[in-house]
Amino acid sequence: MRGTQNKRRGAADGGRGLGLGLALVSAVAFGGSGVAAKPLIEAGLDSLHVVWLRVAGAALVMLPVAWRHRALVRRRPALLAGFGLLAVAGVQACYFASISRIPVGVALLVEYLAPALVLGWVRFVQRRPVTRAAALGVVLAVGGLACVVEVWAGLSFDAVGLLLALGAACCQVGYFVLSDQGGDAGADAPDPLGVIAYGLLVGAAVLTVIARPWGMDWGVLARTAAMDGSRVPAWVLLCWIVLIATVVAYVTGVLSVRRLSPAVAGVVACLEAVVATVLAWVVLGERLSAPQLAGGALVLVGAFIAQSSAPVKPSSDGSAGAVPESEQRLSPSGTAA
Repeated sequence: MRGTQNKRRGAADGGRGLGLGLALVSAVAFGGSGVAAKPLIEAGLDSLHVVWLRVAGAALVMLPVAWRHRALVRRRPALLAGFGLLAVAGVQACYFASISRIPVGVALLVEYLAPALVLGWVRFVQRRPVTRAAALGVVLAVGGLACVVEVWAGLSFDAVGLLLALGAACCQVGYFVLSDQGGDAGADAPDPLGVIAYGLLVGAAVLTVIARPWGMDWGVLARTAAMDGSRVPAWVLLCWIVLIATVVAYVTGVLSVRRLSPAVAGVVACLEAVVATVLAWVVLGERLSAPQLAGGALVLVGAFIAQSSAPVKPSSDGSAGAVPESEQRLSPSGTAA
């Protein structure tokens, strides 16, 4: 009996380690999108056009995968539509619309309230227990994020802009929750690659209406863009955004949620802002202040606490994963379990 429990504990730890690794890769990939997109915007492309190129290009790359999993259209149409509308088009459109009205740091901080919203969804809607450590990790990560983006540097509150940023946060909750759908269904679980492929296709269709790419200056892609004094071919930056910051980012992100949980993956995703800030420092020459460095460390601590203390998802045989007996959890009724 003890040997069986040890095997389950080892399998759960291995799955959590792989999930954490995938979540980190996803955060790094997503975090690199802004560094590559900013030179393109400064070269003359509209921000919404860059978003459309990103999603439409990734949809073309994933088109063979969508064809291979075409049965998903009949089996899970609501999941595919929801992922495309919320996890792809909704997050991108709401975020870029919000930063046109409020400072980027404020918009980014509001968007990354998503881990706290995910925690509320898991506890109050799904009625699943949430560890106190996971809640503490969210608090630390959001507080550190406020330092990373230096939210105090530009507090100009625009009601519409804040609502749009909150909309991006809600859409990001949809990304984590929908990524988790069917993860415990065994052989009947929808293939994550198929979900991503059709989500990108739906997102590209929606963003085509919003961005109206027929008015885009396509000539920018044939020229070079400035990156901290160096000239880089615009098409190279676009390839990075499409292949790494979108395809790799979404694939590893969804797979990490399947192995961790929406709550834990959401906290680890806060590292995206840290990665984006550090890359901007290294690649674009945007220097970091002492509060930003301290905030980045706080986000790392929060993510570590959340991922190391949260209960693992149930195994395929219905038994719970290994959770330390000393770990205090919040039951659905709010009492310590």
